Amino acid sequence: MSNRTPRSNESRETTARKRSWQRPTMLPTPEPRDGVEYRWVRTSTLGNADNTNVSSKFREGWTPVKAEDHPELQVLPDIDSRFEGNVEVGGLLLCENSTDYVESRREAHDEMNAQQIDSVDNNYLRQSDPRMPVLKPERSTKTSFGK
Repeated sequence: MSNRTPRSNESRETTARKRSWQRPTMLPTPEPRDGVEYRWVRTSTLGNADNTNVSSKFREGWTPVKAEDHPELQVLPDIDSRFEGNVEVGGLLLCENSTDYVESRREAHDEMNAQQIDSVDNNYLRQSDPRMPVLKPERSTKTSFGK
């Protein structure tokens, strides 16, 4: 005779570890779609409308996301929302834009950033003498993880 437990008692549910509690996210994440990027746009701060920010984002090409297009988000509309039928949480409006546009914007900002770094380096290093340099303009970064 063997002291084996019946196979029916051995299941994934009975042997799984207890799941720990995690704080729910304040801003839900929509299901990713090809060619579309999402961003939360500030519509108000401390109850004061931020029309300037919303207008500038709309001019950049961001468009509000309809709640009916993303039922997985399960969001209740804000009280007195100016954006009826859209996804708005605590003064933030979910917007979408094409991936191509977002990538071109990112590249333009990277280029501006590189130009500013070069300008600062040139301004600072122009007084440097090759016989005794102020510092070597070395732009490299390293990432290390533990020992």
